[in-house]
Amino acid sequence: MSIIDLPPSAPLGPPPAFDVELTAVLELVGQHLPSAVTAEMINGLREAGTMLPITDDDLRQGGAFEVAELSVPGPPGAPEISLVVCRPTGVPVPTAAIYYAHGGGMIIGNSRTGLPDLLGWTRDMSVTVVSVEYRLAPEHPHPAPVEDCYAGLVWLADHAAELGVDPTRIVVGGTSAGGGLAAALALMARERGGPELVGQLLLSPMLDDRDNTPSTVQMAGLGVWDRTANRTGWSALLGDEVGGPDVSPFAAPARAGDLSGLPPAFIDVGSAETFRDEDVAFASRIWQAGGSAELHVWPGGFHGFDLMAPQAALSQAARDARARWLRRLLGD
Repeated sequence: MSIIDLPPSAPLGPPPAFDVELTAVLELVGQHLPSAVTAEMINGLREAGTMLPITDDDLRQGGAFEVAELSVPGPPGAPEISLVVCRPTGVPVPTAAIYYAHGGGMIIGNSRTGLPDLLGWTRDMSVTVVSVEYRLAPEHPHPAPVEDCYAGLVWLADHAAELGVDPTRIVVGGTSAGGGLAAALALMARERGGPELVGQLLLSPMLDDRDNTPSTVQMAGLGVWDRTANRTGWSALLGDEVGGPDVSPFAAPARAGDLSGLPPAFIDVGSAETFRDEDVAFASRIWQAGGSAELHVWPGGFHGFDLMAPQAALSQAARDARARWLRRLLGD
């Protein structure tokens, strides 16, 4: 197993500076979440994630949403999967839907991770949010996570009427690892003739297992989720295949040779994080294929800055941009 190294012909300057307002938050985050996550830390991070559970009351957002948790069929031969359905109250049906995959580097997190933030900036829209619980690596390597997500997406499209959802207005979305899964779902739906998706909301998506972009080198040991952490997540998902020639684009969407025929994408990422360059390249390749992508690179943003520093000006700008794109897409 090897990770492709940056060519010597591509000299790098120092890493981009973090946004001044975010720096103090990052220092606090670093006391609890090291930038260099290793395999030995996975169980501890999972245990820490259970200490402050996200309740149904958290998801109701003061009565803005009705919350239900459903068990639906998983992939053939696999266990059922859980979907958390958050439907806006007091709005006519059917609504549009965001089918959401949580972050966590493929190794941590659950269907409620990051969900309050998403509900917070969509609560004024007529949008139902459906968050999927997928199996985690390394216990469940590829293709288990993405196949779980795809099974849930197909179930949502087939049962949209029961949930008060318009099956022609489904957006796939996700954060970090979940953003990579959302991008993979768009590819899978295209290849398999699956649900017709209206958009893909990719928030700092984890797209490329090769871990060899300039930003992965620049940000090594810095911020949140650095090159070591990235190798940990991808190695858990792919094992000895990580970085090799035969990785499926359904695992690492940056491997896709053809990005044509995909739904419009919103892609955002911080300038001071590992995923910057793979996300910028993905947007560029969508444009090159004749597709639609809106790209934002937030100056001085570290990975997950909007979740960890929600009151920062940069975080508010990021959420506003996402909301504007979604409103334009859905005509809300």
